[in-house]
Amino acid sequence: MIDFEVEPEFQEQIDWVEKLVTEEIEPLDQFMSVGTHKNGKALDADGWNAIRAYIKSLQDKVKDRGLWGFHLGPDLGGPGLGQVKLCLLNEILGRTRMGPTIFGCQAPDTGNMELIAHNGSEEQKKKYLEPLLSGEKHSAYSMTEPHAGGPEEFKCSARRDGDEWVINGEKWFTSNGVGSDFLIVMAITDPDKPMLEKASMFIVDTDTPGVEVVRNVHTIGTPLRHNYNTDSGRGGHAYIRYNDVRIPADALLGDEGAGFVGSQTRLAGGRIHHAMRAVGVCTRALDMACERALSRRARGQLLADLQMVQADLAESYIQLKQFRLHVLYTAWLIDKTGSYTREIRKEIASIKISAAKVNHDIIYRAIHLHGALGMSNETPLGAMWLSAPQMGIMDGTTEVHKANLAKLMLREYEPSDDLFPTYHLPKLIEKAQDKFEKVVDDYLNSAA
Repeated sequence: MIDFEVEPEFQEQIDWVEKLVTEEIEPLDQFMSVGTHKNGKALDADGWNAIRAYIKSLQDKVKDRGLWGFHLGPDLGGPGLGQVKLCLLNEILGRTRMGPTIFGCQAPDTGNMELIAHNGSEEQKKKYLEPLLSGEKHSAYSMTEPHAGGPEEFKCSARRDGDEWVINGEKWFTSNGVGSDFLIVMAITDPDKPMLEKASMFIVDTDTPGVEVVRNVHTIGTPLRHNYNTDSGRGGHAYIRYNDVRIPADALLGDEGAGFVGSQTRLAGGRIHHAMRAVGVCTRALDMACERALSRRARGQLLADLQMVQADLAESYIQLKQFRLHVLYTAWLIDKTGSYTREIRKEIASIKISAAKVNHDIIYRAIHLHGALGMSNETPLGAMWLSAPQMGIMDGTTEVHKANLAKLMLREYEPSDDLFPTYHLPKLIEKAQDKFEKVVDDYLNSAA
C-alpha cells in the first residue's frame, strides 16, 4: 500500500519549516527584492553584511534541527530523509527564493555535490566537496553551449598536454557562474567516439587564467544592463569563454569519456526536485487566487460567485492535486527501489513535462483573476509568471522529455505479428465463440 503519511516526529519538523518560511524566509525574500530602507535609501555595505549575518543565523538554526542539506544521504553528512520527505519539505521551500540557500539545498550546488560524491577522487572530495557541503564554497555547472544543449553538437574541447588538460570553447547559461568558487565543465575529449563517450567533465577553479566571463546573462524581466555587470556577486547565468585554460591532469572528474553518463546522474535528481518545488509555487498561486476571489467585487458581486471564476479555481485545484500526487508517487518509487530504474526515469520525465504546463496554467489563471493588480509588480505573481517558462526548458526541454517518455513507454509493448492488431474485434470474437461454445456444450452434457 502506498502511504504518504509521516511519523509525528517528522511532522514536527515540517511544522517548524513551515513556521520558519512564513515568519523569516518570506519576509527576507521581500526585503531583498527592494534592498532599501523605508526612506528609499539603498543598503550600504554594512547593511548587506548585516543581512548576510542574518542569513547565516537562519542557516545555523537549520543545522541545529538536523535539516541542513536535507537532500543528502548519511554518507554525505545529510539526514537521509528519502524522497517522499524531501518532497514534503521542498514543496514548502518552493514558495520562496531564499529557502534553498537557507537549507543548503540550492541549485546548482546540490547536483554538483552528487557529481563529486559519486565520481570525485579523495583529493577532489577534500578540496571541493567538503566546503561545498558546509556552505563555505559555491559552484556552477558549465555544460550548455550557445549553439547546443547536448554533447552531440558540443564544440568546447579539452586536450591532454603532458600533465595538463587545455580547455577551449564557450559555455552558455552557466547558472551562478559569477561569484562561484569553481566550475564543473563538460568538454569534448574525443570527437571520434560515440556520443555517449566523447565528453568528459573537469573541475576548474574560477580564478584560473583564461576563464573569461563574457556576460552575466539574466532571465526575462531583468534589465539588459545587468548582463554587463560581471562583478555583481552570485546570480545570473554566465556566458563563459575558456581561452587555453590549463588545469592539472587530476582535475578530470570521473573517467575520461564518462561526461554524458555523469550528467544524466546529476540531472535526474534535479528534475524531480524542480517538480517538488513547483508544487509549492503553484500552491502559493492558487492560495492568492482564492483569497482574491473572496475579496474582490465586480458588478455587485464577489468574484468567487462568478461561475467562470469558480471553473478556473476548480481547474487549478484539480491540476495541482493530480500533479502533487504524481510527484509523491515518483518519490515513493525512488524510495522503494533505491535507484533510477527505467520505470522511475519514465515517471521523472512525466512530472517534468507536467510541471511546465501546471506552472503555466495555474499562475496564468491567478494573474487573470487579479486583473490589473495581477499585471503589476506588486504581487509575487509577476515574478512567478516570468519564471514559469524556465520549467519547460531547464534540465531538458519538454519536447525532449516527451520523446524520451514515449521511447520508454514503447519498450513495454510488442508489435503485432498478425495482419491486424491483437485487439481486432473479429478475431477476439472468434476466440470468444470457441471458448463459450465449449462452455455451452459442457453445460448441456452435464444437464443431460
